[in-house]
Amino acid sequence: MSPPAIILCTLNAKYIHASLGLRYLLANMARHGSAELRAATVLREFTIARPAPAIVEALLGELGEPADGRPQIVGFGVYIWNVAATTEVVRLLKAARPALKIVLGGPEVSHEWEEQEIVRLADHLITGWGDVSFPKLCRALRHGPPPLMKVIPGEQAGLEQVELPYAEYSADDLAHRLLYVEASRGCPFKCEFCLSALDKTAWAFEEERFLAALDDLFQRGARNFKFVDRTFNLKIDSSLRILQFFLDRLTPDLFLHFEVVPDHLPDRLKAMIGRFPPGVLQFEVGIQTFDPAVQQRISRRQDNDKTCANLDWLVNHSHAHLHTDLIFGLPGETLASFGEGFDRLYALRPHEIQLGVLKRLRGTPIARHSAAFGMVYETAPPYTVLQTAAVDGPTVQRFTRLARYWDLLANSGRFPQSLSLVLAAPSPFAALLALSDWLWQTTGLTSGLTPEMLVDRLFDYLTGVRGLAAEQVRPLLLADYLASGARANPACLHGLLKERAKPVPRAARALAERQDRHGGVAR
Repeated sequence: MSPPAIILCTLNAKYIHASLGLRYLLANMARHGSAELRAATVLREFTIARPAPAIVEALLGELGEPADGRPQIVGFGVYIWNVAATTEVVRLLKAARPALKIVLGGPEVSHEWEEQEIVRLADHLITGWGDVSFPKLCRALRHGPPPLMKVIPGEQAGLEQVELPYAEYSADDLAHRLLYVEASRGCPFKCEFCLSALDKTAWAFEEERFLAALDDLFQRGARNFKFVDRTFNLKIDSSLRILQFFLDRLTPDLFLHFEVVPDHLPDRLKAMIGRFPPGVLQFEVGIQTFDPAVQQRISRRQDNDKTCANLDWLVNHSHAHLHTDLIFGLPGETLASFGEGFDRLYALRPHEIQLGVLKRLRGTPIARHSAAFGMVYETAPPYTVLQTAAVDGPTVQRFTRLARYWDLLANSGRFPQSLSLVLAAPSPFAALLALSDWLWQTTGLTSGLTPEMLVDRLFDYLTGVRGLAAEQVRPLLLADYLASGARANPACLHGLLKERAKPVPRAARALAERQDRHGGVAR
């Protein structure tokens, strides 16, 4: 076989993530480029853990030497999580093969690109949508006339002109990787920390075409679908059709992930959600903040009372798994007001609360608050906030440690009973903060803490600091430890682990596995 003329490439955070964006480009090469270009294009994905020289060696080995004198092209999808590693890959590629044409695209290079080193190294950059513009650029690079501009604004074609990418998922993808799908693009909301704030509205793919593509995936064996729509429940009629599609195809291994608007859950949608059995639905619910002043400041429209009522219904009257999000460091948000929001959310008992620290993504409107609210961000990815006028640097670091411990203790699913004891206080957030401070003072670690170390530290904290009786604490730690499937021997449980050789049901580890599998997005 002759070497490819075009390689579509990205560096994913994990192998399990399959790039939806690159598959869109591949699917549209024939329609907006040519059949010849499509036949000469391949898709190659790596992970950020792979050394840059090894990636370059693999790419150059596949490209070989150009046989027809026309330029070969490597297109890179660039995101906040891979820009540093991709920059080094591009640097090495251009040093080894100067004639190779490097084309960039993706959210990280679509805004504020003027000073980016990776853009300087590349030959071309397509900002925004690339479905149509990338094939056209490849045609010009291969057949002429050569493009006059280095930076090309992506053509935002109507969705009817965009070929769907789902046939580009391979059998190996279906068997081993998470499948990203989207029923719509864009977002009508203007939350200033999000790049979707730049969209004018949301655009939906034609339903029959989209559902036919989903059915093809399902018939090929796909059972895990992660919808990347920003507002899955924006148009209830469409939401109901998609949910009914999957209800008609229920299997024991079906898993669906949706991002939902928290204050928009009408009764007919509730009725449909209530028909799904346990283990099928996961809803990502972005709360971000309950502070009305902060919400207004960042242009976030959210009815807090409706949000809480809907979360309460989902927890108590459905089998959906709820992954909720809060963001620390928004302009004007204090540690105290964030804590009040945490307490309000924790009282609703969602299955997961993800605690994030604000990041200033390139191009997002939240930059307009930097001066007035003392917002200082890291200058390198992921551009995390370092301090604000409302929270100083040490407080941000203190919260970052708390979020890490929360992942280890709560989102891991390992300590449900023990953690409930820790948080049994007028303010669960204050109790969590006290535990976090103590863990940092006594261990100096936020990583490398084994489950056994955490069991012993929780025992010491609850008995030594909180003054609870060992007879009250130890049975809860034992139950949590056995249910987690761990097999070592924490000091505080010596002599109590005779049952530890019993097999642990897979369900006991499902939460941690779900968190790991669905963490991050690779578009």
